[in-house]
Amino acid sequence: MQLPLALTMGEPAGIGGEIALQAWLRRGEGVPPFYLIDDPDRIARLAAKLGWTVPSRTIGDSRDAAADAFAEALPIAPLGGSPAAGAGRPDPGDQKLVLRAIDLAVADVRAGRAAALVTNPINKDALYRAGFHHPGHTEYLAELAGSREPAVMMLASPQLRVVPVTIHLALREAIATLSSAAIVHAGRIVDAALRRDFGIAAPVIAVAGLNPHAGEAGGLGREDIDIVAPAIETLRRAGIDARGPLAADTMFHAAARRGYDAALCMYHDQALIPIKTLDFDGAVNVTLGLSFIRTSPDHGTAFDIAGKGIARPDSLIAALKLAAEMAERRNQR
Repeated sequence: MQLPLALTMGEPAGIGGEIALQAWLRRGEGVPPFYLIDDPDRIARLAAKLGWTVPSRTIGDSRDAAADAFAEALPIAPLGGSPAAGAGRPDPGDQKLVLRAIDLAVADVRAGRAAALVTNPINKDALYRAGFHHPGHTEYLAELAGSREPAVMMLASPQLRVVPVTIHLALREAIATLSSAAIVHAGRIVDAALRRDFGIAAPVIAVAGLNPHAGEAGGLGREDIDIVAPAIETLRRAGIDARGPLAADTMFHAAARRGYDAALCMYHDQALIPIKTLDFDGAVNVTLGLSFIRTSPDHGTAFDIAGKGIARPDSLIAALKLAAEMAERRNQR
């Protein structure tokens, strides 16, 4: 029997509940079976408020019933509590439930009760106020997985895959902390993931330069000579087809994208601007380097439209489909 995917509640004041409902309503479009870890009563009230006919079925700890129930009802694994938030109005007291949903999903995947983990968007500001000490989902999941090395964030769509070497840092800090070791680590994780989880036998990784025009041979800064180029050489000696440093302003047009399988970028916006421009609604956040598969929509909680039924579920649906595809490839190995 096909294992279902575990989908977390996310921030209850955001759009996670309604895009989960819409994903189930669009199950005829190839959406793989999933179960939602949430409060069943909350989801029932939300569906009724939006006027959507979504029967639900509460499932037990075994999760065995989720795949069988999916065709007729949205399977929900009870969270063990009821969020207090309203649409667009987060409640600090809900953050323990937000984290509990993640913890339960990770436990399910690690125990073989779910094929992969898909996370709805969280509100990091609310989590920080509740004492959360991780920069985001990625770092927290790495801790739960017991990873000894940092996880790597990839944004993926049919048009482009990008990986930022430094993630949620101020630009000044990102430049100051960029190192050859960090680039090599990301490159190795990306190469392994492209082979194992994306089915690419001989991946090509394009490595962006940090500075405009990749530094103009040192005329616009030596970082690309002293940091980026040595990392690329290390990757190539390890048998990884890494190319660069390349001028970032010419890496992302259609003809250039056909020449590589993923782009390794030096900082957050260098990676995320091109993919969000190309596929804002369909890009997927993938965490690489974990012992389990995790994907997520590439958008936030969207408090401004929460509860209105107008949020598009495209990125969540893409995240569910990609998680299932990755899980299937791992099972075939």
